[in-house]
Amino acid sequence: MTRRSFLRYAAAFGAGAALLPRVGRGRQASSARPNFVFILVDDLGWADVGCNGGDLHETPNIDRLARQGVRFTDAYAAAPVCSPTRASIMTGKYPARLHMTIWYESSANPPRGRKLVPPITQGNMPHEQVTIAEVLKKAGYFTAHIGKWHLGDAAHYPQTQGFDVNIGGTFWGAPFTFFYPYSGSGKKWGGEFRYVPHLEFGEEGEYLTDRLTDEALKVMDKAADKPFFLNLCYHTVHTPIEGKPELVDHYRKKLRPDMHHRNCEYAAMVHSLDENVGRILGKIDEIGISDRTVVVFFSDNGGYVNKYEGNTVTDNYPLRSGKGSLYEGGTREPLIVKWPGVTEAASVCEQPVSSIDFYPTILDIAGLKGDSKHNADMDGLSLAPLLKNPDSTLGRKALYWHYPHYYPTTSPVSSVRLGDWKLLEYLEDNHVELYDLSKDVGEKNDLAQKMPEKAEQLRKSLHAWREAVDAQMPTPNPNR
Repeated sequence: MTRRSFLRYAAAFGAGAALLPRVGRGRQASSARPNFVFILVDDLGWADVGCNGGDLHETPNIDRLARQGVRFTDAYAAAPVCSPTRASIMTGKYPARLHMTIWYESSANPPRGRKLVPPITQGNMPHEQVTIAEVLKKAGYFTAHIGKWHLGDAAHYPQTQGFDVNIGGTFWGAPFTFFYPYSGSGKKWGGEFRYVPHLEFGEEGEYLTDRLTDEALKVMDKAADKPFFLNLCYHTVHTPIEGKPELVDHYRKKLRPDMHHRNCEYAAMVHSLDENVGRILGKIDEIGISDRTVVVFFSDNGGYVNKYEGNTVTDNYPLRSGKGSLYEGGTREPLIVKWPGVTEAASVCEQPVSSIDFYPTILDIAGLKGDSKHNADMDGLSLAPLLKNPDSTLGRKALYWHYPHYYPTTSPVSSVRLGDWKLLEYLEDNHVELYDLSKDVGEKNDLAQKMPEKAEQLRKSLHAWREAVDAQMPTPNPNR
């Protein structure tokens, strides 16, 4: 986006911040529908938080939230990269069904130098989809999106998808820098001017994660007399890997040779994330709505295990691989849900769940039915039964993934999890891998050759699902 285009869009959508309701604090009736604070982190790995065994990073506030609610051990993003997972959260549908299986910038520009040519996919979340924000807004909720959006061009920004307010949401997947000015003083990245709308003014050295929280606190203050849905989507811990210098120094002093996590810049970013989660939780208490505010903490895909400026970013041990891959390290995410008066403190749920489940869960908790036409092909299931009893089940047969693209960690691949069994089918040569996650969460022991009948059972299920959702497939490259 050019600077001129940016100014045009800023003018067109600048009214967003002005839409904040001018009301007092803490006046919500106890009988009102619950509030929802959905905290979505970018690229945070399953093992990046203390409650999941992180060894270097300090996350006391996230860990405290886990002690107050339900921590899910087997929660998955519906895709191994950002935009598709975000679309699944907004719609309750598999990315393959939406034809949104890769991030916006690459949707119409697949690479053509590999064995397969990935499909041209949908870069904009279609307006025909009824988002969770649209359902809540229709029911009287105040809806605010703050932070990363990455679900389409300016005609598909949050304020066109059911949000009263959009602060920071664009088609970009990352800022130029995490330090103000976030656009890099007008510099260009890849020939484009990256910007964060409504944050054009700030103080030199201001940190983006802190600033997004500042904006979220303002929204919560002014919306506290009616039910609200806050979709708080931090850009952190995505590249560029930039932590506050004093925190980087802290982790350099703490680092030991036996630690899996080695990147002190990244650790500083996680630290700032945790501090700001603490600020959000503190505000909920301060304005007197903690008894009727559901808090969800989640990440959009696995931790980034590649290098940034010569340093490996993170380590998802004991999980295999990371962002972009359909191995566990690419899709298994930290998930914590606190539903006051319902979830038991410090409870743990081991049932497999997915980002497609948030939409029906929010509907269920809010007591809403939603749009019947949209719901007809919704893939997710309400997690309410698990929130009430983590030892119960959802009755779901399987979870599916489809990533017909290339990434540094993978070639085009589909996968299915059925119980503890997981199968991956690589589309270049159609070879499969089979793992028993109950015994091999690191996916080191491929059982496909030893258990061909089980592998074939899962392959048939995967193929049937791909056909049912009209999944787009890569095609042979005629030039290879």
